[in-house]
Order: sequence, then structure tokens, then C-alpha cells
Amino acid sequence: MTAGPPIEEIHFDDAPNVNAVPGPESTRLLEKQESIDSGAVAYPNDIPIAFAEGKGATLRDADGNTFIDMFAGIGVLNVGHSNPYVLEAVHQQTDRLVHTVDFPTEERLELIEKLGEIVPPGLRGESKVVFGGPTGSDAVEAAIKLAKYNTGGTGLIAFRGAYHGATSGAMALTSNKGFKDDYTPLIPDVVHAKYPSPYADRHESGDAASICSRPASECCGNVSCARALREVKEIVEDPYGGLANPAGIFVEPIQGEGGIIVPPEGFLKGLREIATENDIPLIFDEIQSGLGRTGKWWGCEWHGVTPDIMTTAKALGGVGFPLSATIYHEDLDTWGPGGHAGTYRGHVVAMKAGSRAIEYIEEHDLLAHARDLGDHIRGRLDEVAAENDNLGDVRGKGLFIGAEFVDDDGEPSDEIVKAIQKYCYEHGVLVWKAGRHKNVLRLLPPLVLTEDLADTALDVIVEAIEHATADPAAIVGGTGGSEHTL
Repeated sequence: MTAGPPIEEIHFDDAPNVNAVPGPESTRLLEKQESIDSGAVAYPNDIPIAFAEGKGATLRDADGNTFIDMFAGIGVLNVGHSNPYVLEAVHQQTDRLVHTVDFPTEERLELIEKLGEIVPPGLRGESKVVFGGPTGSDAVEAAIKLAKYNTGGTGLIAFRGAYHGATSGAMALTSNKGFKDDYTPLIPDVVHAKYPSPYADRHESGDAASICSRPASECCGNVSCARALREVKEIVEDPYGGLANPAGIFVEPIQGEGGIIVPPEGFLKGLREIATENDIPLIFDEIQSGLGRTGKWWGCEWHGVTPDIMTTAKALGGVGFPLSATIYHEDLDTWGPGGHAGTYRGHVVAMKAGSRAIEYIEEHDLLAHARDLGDHIRGRLDEVAAENDNLGDVRGKGLFIGAEFVDDDGEPSDEIVKAIQKYCYEHGVLVWKAGRHKNVLRLLPPLVLTEDLADTALDVIVEAIEHATADPAAIVGGTGGSEHTL
């Protein structure tokens, strides 16, 4: 096996195939989980299923029901569940060596070299990597430390709608007040600026070029973008902007939890200019948007902008192994031995899996596949939006797709999306939610999803939209199928 089987051969053949959910075995496991697991467990509250095995873009639960997976562990499983090309190397590596802290191994150095080959052009051949612990939050914490260490600054700029993680520094950058209000105070001097949201701001008017931080000839013409850039520039440069000693600007090239918000063309370019002019690092959180999710290796490549520091995790561990990394320009490699530490930064099995996943994406041209299939999926959803006023906006890049739903008055409707999600899992398709109001249907399927599976899943999703926009309460309330409550 040199490049693994083609994507058409790595899924369960019977997906979707659902009898009833939750079935008796899932119910038993869910009830046991409630009795012994943490109260922080959340995902089964939305999709009450206990999973048993996965292949490619398909999953099977403990009762034998088979599903098409359209959220891939929230963007973790880019090459699919149990990818055989990756697992072949995992099994071999596990028999040899698992843990090394940061001693050199062929596997560690191989992954660093592969990342160095696929980073954005401005970092290619000029980057360093520091591995972190098991979550993206660890990479964000490393980026915060690196930015502060190099600038001597303390203040950080993040954005409204942002999600960066659940540790103290990452949570301070995250904008969701309800997520963090029980844990304050967090790290000080974090200011949240506006993130441009073209759909939410569609009723705004004005002359973008007259307020944009960029020269009029380079302004992208989007008022939402221009106002966001002006706010960031004022925070950094206005003597009364309120943020002393800025150390860096943290931003998602495409907001994930915020609702798959794709910024206008000029936004990242404008941030790059502000950061450069003020000699502060620009940090891109590519944890969800990176490693092929958008149809390019990194979401920022759609805008031709290179950060000084970038974070990655989720899909980095290949098939779900926990691993994160912070990649940065070599000029910022000023900290000494022990400047950043972590016990699990030597998880060589995850590193080998990550290298194999990159090879599989390259060998099977999954970046192009993600672009083409993403266009196809958005095209089908656009057809629905043309006939259904409750589907207000369809957006995304590659297989990073959001569909925003509103009620008959044009207000965000989480009830519609909740009903869609429920109808979908009861009919064999797993989807997730996003957005400040949980009114965005978020599709993050594995990059190995085939067009046939995508169309089958979309048939169910379209049916779900029709039923949910007719009467969401009928589905969520129970007449559309049983709803498990813990």
C-alpha cells in the first residue's frame, strides 16, 4: 500500500441505514454515561447516539444503525474515520514507540518537514514548529506566549464571534460571554473588535472606501469589512483606543463556531497591513479551517495573506489522535530551551498519523476534491434558498459550509436548525450547528466524502429543511420521532 485505497472504497456500503434512534443499546450507554461521566458532556444532548465504529465518511452506532457523517468530529477527521493508509502506519508505530517528549525521532522530524512544505508561501522554508498538548487550546496558549515574549506587549486583539478554546488564555480570546462568564477574571487586556459579517450586516450602507483603513484603490468595497478594519486600526493606533501595549492580533481566517463567516476579500489583507505597520504579530487560528478543510491547505490562502504565527490541531493527528502545533516565522524563534513545554508534545503515533494524512490528501488530490464537492453542496443548498425564505444565506469554502436560517420575520432561528439536526440523525445523516444564535447548519464532512454520499446526505438535508421550515416544533417536540432526554 503506497497511497491507500481510493476514497470510494473506504466507507460502509449501507449508509444511511437507520431503524430507530436512539436504539436500546445506545439508550443503555447514554444512561450509563449520564450516571458516571462528567456533567460537562454536551454532544449527546443534541445527537443521542452511542457510536461503535467508523469508516471513511460513515459511522455505525451500537445498535447497528449506519450514518453519513457530515461533521467529522467537528473537523477532526479530514481523511475519514479509520483511514486504512493512516492506520497501517499507526499500527506499526505503536508497536515500536509511542511517547518521547521532544527527543528527536524520524516521525517528529518528518511531520515538521511536511508542515514546512505546505505552510503559506511567506512561511515556507522560513518556519519553526512547536508541538503542544492534545487540544487546539494548547496551540493558542503557545501563540499567546510567543507573541508576548517577542513584543514585550500584553494586550491582545481578538474578534466578536471568535472561538479559540477553553483554557484560560484561549477562553479570554473567545468572545462567547456565556461560555466564560463563570470563570472570570481571565487574562487581562483582551479587546474584541468587530468581525465583518456580510449577511448579518447586509442592511448597512455607506461608502466603504471612505472609512476603510486601506487605500481607496485597494478597498474591497464591503462596508462591513471597512468598518471592522477601521475599528481594529483605531484600537491599535488611536492614543485613546483603550488597548495599551498590544502584543498581537488573533483571528480565524473563517470563523467556525461564529457561523462559518467568510470575511470579504480585503479583511485579512487589511489586518496584515495594520499588524505590519505597528510591528505586532498577526496570528491566524487555523485549527478548524486548516489542513485542507477549505479546499486549500490553509484558509488564509484564499486571501493570499501569510500570518506571523498560526495554530493547528484537530485534523493534525490524522485520524483523531490528539496533537496540536504552533507554526511561526523563524525570526520569532527567540525563546530558549523550556520556553514552552508539554508532556504530550512527543506523541509520535499522532505525528506519524499526521504525516500519513498529509500524504493521503496529496496523493488523492483531496484539496481539489474539497473545492469541487463544496461547490456542489453549496449549489444544491442555494437551490433550496431560492425557494425558501427561511434559508437566508449559504456560504463557505471547500467543505467548510454554513447555511443560516431565519424565521418568517428574518430573525435568527435556532429552532429550525435544531429540527433539521434531529430529522437528519433520525434519517441517517449527522450534521452540526454553529453561529451566535445556533441558527447556522454547519457541514464539515471528511474530505473523503464522495459525491454519491454527499447527494444522498443532501437529499435528507433538503427533506429536513422542508419539514423543519414548515413546522419545527413538530419535529423537535416529538411527532417527527423520539427525542432522547437525559
